[in-house]
Amino acid sequence: MSTALHRASANPVPKAATPMAFAQAIGQAYAQRGMDPAEVLNQAQITPDRLPDSQARITSGQFEALSAAAMRELDDEALGWFSRRLPWGSYGMLARASLSAPTLGLALARWCRHHALLTDDIVLQLQREGEHARLTITERRDLGELREFCLVSMLRNALGLASWFIDSRLPVLAAEFPFAAPPHAPAYAVLFDGPTRFFAPCAALQFDARYLALPLTRDEAAMQQMLQHALPLTVRQYRRDRLLVARVRQLLATAPDMSHNAAQLAERLHVSTRTLHRQLKEEGATLQALKDEVRQSRAVDLLRRTRQPIKQVAEATGFASEKSFIRAFRTWTGQSPAQFRRQGIWPDASPA
Repeated sequence: MSTALHRASANPVPKAATPMAFAQAIGQAYAQRGMDPAEVLNQAQITPDRLPDSQARITSGQFEALSAAAMRELDDEALGWFSRRLPWGSYGMLARASLSAPTLGLALARWCRHHALLTDDIVLQLQREGEHARLTITERRDLGELREFCLVSMLRNALGLASWFIDSRLPVLAAEFPFAAPPHAPAYAVLFDGPTRFFAPCAALQFDARYLALPLTRDEAAMQQMLQHALPLTVRQYRRDRLLVARVRQLLATAPDMSHNAAQLAERLHVSTRTLHRQLKEEGATLQALKDEVRQSRAVDLLRRTRQPIKQVAEATGFASEKSFIRAFRTWTGQSPAQFRRQGIWPDASPA
């Protein structure tokens, strides 16, 4: 299974954005075995004299070629991270063991549990904390010079596998690492969607817990194909986000009095405005329809449960004027807000 750490770009010209530090880590794995990485560097079109240059960058394709060739030559999918080798196919075995799980949450829980059978140098755990899920790594021994490469790779591979299982983007809300920001820290913005925090208690990824309930969409045939060509696993850019509509609806509902233009929402969701509109269309929704849905729900709730003046209800639901709110409410319900309130207000309605 690939440890590729850079997502593919839509740009046909490969961008050299993967830090040379990760290639250097593979070189260290070779040094631990007393082996020469010259051949795998050649396959990745990396000249040996460039390897020591910590300021250099390589493309995702180069890193894929390097890591895949090194895993096979060293017969170690962990590339020297752990106290014992993980022979080629180890992570494929774990992926198969998780494939029959009905939901992503159970699949990831199996992945974490079964990983302990491969090594006890680290412990993977999936935790749910309210609306958020956290995938954490607890270190059981000193990982030495390969610590950063190991922790980043483990989280990236788990994220890639999870995305593959549900055939969906799985946006990262936050990434955490228990070490100081490295010189190539800006590259972490490429590796993970959300903000990255260093000097954290442990390595962890945080994401929306609702993804845990999504069913797996893959079968054994797809698994066979993926394992034969595993490299795209962590670099494939999944266009679809199967929870995008729910995430947009949630953002709208948290602040129904705001205008929420597409640019603001796209920024909070870590996608482009174009991507936001395209993915909503693929899900059979539009931003305006979702805004109307949330506004209507909020307006109905306020009209039924409170005695706030219509003007205040209009402001609380994001309308610039009472007149535009009344017009929109008639479109939604066929009634004016006042008519609706007379027919549906609850006896215990409060003034606020």
